[in-house]
Amino acid sequence: MNNPLEIFLLSLVPTFEGRYAIVYGIGRGYPLWGTLLGASLGVLLLSFLLPVLLPYIDRLMLWLEGTSLRKIAHLYLYYVERVRKKAHPYVEKWGFIGLTVFVAIPLPGTGVWTGALAAYLLGIGLKRTIPALVLGGLLSMLIILLPSLGLWG
Repeated sequence: MNNPLEIFLLSLVPTFEGRYAIVYGIGRGYPLWGTLLGASLGVLLLSFLLPVLLPYIDRLMLWLEGTSLRKIAHLYLYYVERVRKKAHPYVEKWGFIGLTVFVAIPLPGTGVWTGALAAYLLGIGLKRTIPALVLGGLLSMLIILLPSLGLWG
């Protein structure tokens, strides 16, 4: 598989996202420019796509509750409650900056996927959500990139 394409696809995976796709690419010895390009494109795509798709995903999960696939809907609802509790202090108090910081923290359970869901749940508009996700996702990649290159930590 083409290295930047592989990194791009990995950067779309929840919790893995661009930050850990960079670590993977550097660990595999892929060219740095291709790794950064693939991971950045993945973060950008998620940042623009997820906030738009979440209302439809929400409706799909409500529909699934009435089917034999209701366990998927229950897992989604469990995840929604976890996100609401985890992101609420950041986003409610600090707004755009809080959402950006929440997304930038390079830990599992934060990131673009969770930040997009938090923004949707807390009713933050697309004009504030998308820039916060982009900035937070790219900052998260930078936070991970520096120690991965041995420049910090």
